[in-house]
Amino acid sequence: MEYNEGIIGDPNQLAQRITSNIQKITQGSAEIQRVLNQLGTPQDTHELRQQLQQKQQYTNQLAKETDKYIKEFRSLPSVSEQRQRKIQKDRLVNEFTTVLTNFQRIQRQAAEREKEFVARVRASSRVSGGVPEESYREGTLVSWESQPQSQIPDEEITEDDLRFIEERETAIRQLEADIMDINEIFKDLGMMIHEQGDIIDSIEANVETAEVHVQQANQQLSRAADYQHRTRKKLCILILIFVIGGTILSLIIWGATKS
Repeated sequence: MEYNEGIIGDPNQLAQRITSNIQKITQGSAEIQRVLNQLGTPQDTHELRQQLQQKQQYTNQLAKETDKYIKEFRSLPSVSEQRQRKIQKDRLVNEFTTVLTNFQRIQRQAAEREKEFVARVRASSRVSGGVPEESYREGTLVSWESQPQSQIPDEEITEDDLRFIEERETAIRQLEADIMDINEIFKDLGMMIHEQGDIIDSIEANVETAEVHVQQANQQLSRAADYQHRTRKKLCILILIFVIGGTILSLIIWGATKS
């Protein structure tokens, strides 16, 4: 799987690809868990373990690709929809973190199952002089070439045994390398989430400031309306006084003229 250069710079395509990959990681994790549940049962075969390894590596590549897309998404230049873009980015980072946490948990479970299985094969009757199972639980991988040949009776070891164990040890090493890759992605996400916290605080502060300004504007409008109402009331009273005064004055003049 390769990083698709064609979507760089397009926020809508980046967001769609990130969302699609998150869904694929979720589906891949569920499939890996289903295969893990079959290990140690009559369905446990060499082909099943190969399938497990392929699904795990594919999902791991999806995770690394998604990490690149999210980095590209957050590095896009600011636009008028900046606040909406940040909210969308925060949501994608949170969703990616959730599915990645579940995927790494399954990765660790798969590695532990492989170590336990190889330890049982080494301790079986067909292979003697193997490494104790406890060493695998501690994460130590020891190849057959490093074992003293005097401890391994030639008649009890076949080429199939050696090839099978070497394949499983290679799978374990790959799993452990993939888990380290996911750890690096978590570090990137941790930095993003920390920055998001600052951004969210800044957004909240801006919203609070806007609310204060709106409240102040409302208060000023209310005071203006009260002032306008009082002024109109005074004007009406003055007009009424002038009308009454004019009427009285007219009556006085009319009485004086008549007399």
